[in-house]
Amino acid sequence: MNWKCRHTWIRSAHNTKWCLLGCSIGDFGTIFAFQQFDHGLSIWIVMSLAIINGLITSIALETVILMRQAFEFKSALETAFKMSFVSMVAMEVAMNITDIILVGGVLTWWVIPIMLTAGFLTPWPYNYYRLKKFGIACH
Repeated sequence: MNWKCRHTWIRSAHNTKWCLLGCSIGDFGTIFAFQQFDHGLSIWIVMSLAIINGLITSIALETVILMRQAFEFKSALETAFKMSFVSMVAMEVAMNITDIILVGGVLTWWVIPIMLTAGFLTPWPYNYYRLKKFGIACH
């Protein structure tokens, strides 16, 4: 495997960026929503819900992007789910573990860039590998 292909790193970074955007919407939205009221749930339940919602919003965003590239809905949904699910799970777990370690699972302004960085860097090599080895990309 050639890990020095600049073109593939750039393309995989672009793909990872779109995945991060989708994951962040659901993840941050869920954490923020649970900070707004006294719910009595453990941080692990809230973070699990944030991960699930992040996966849902990422798949939804990627499906829309693929449909704009002339994919049929069913094909776009299957492609978004199959090609990037491992990447999305790794991204979500990295973001939420970073949040828990740094601020105990609350969303504060200064932790967001750190969470996004962890969420981007964690799946990026995997996305490069898939793109280089199989020519598989979500976008």
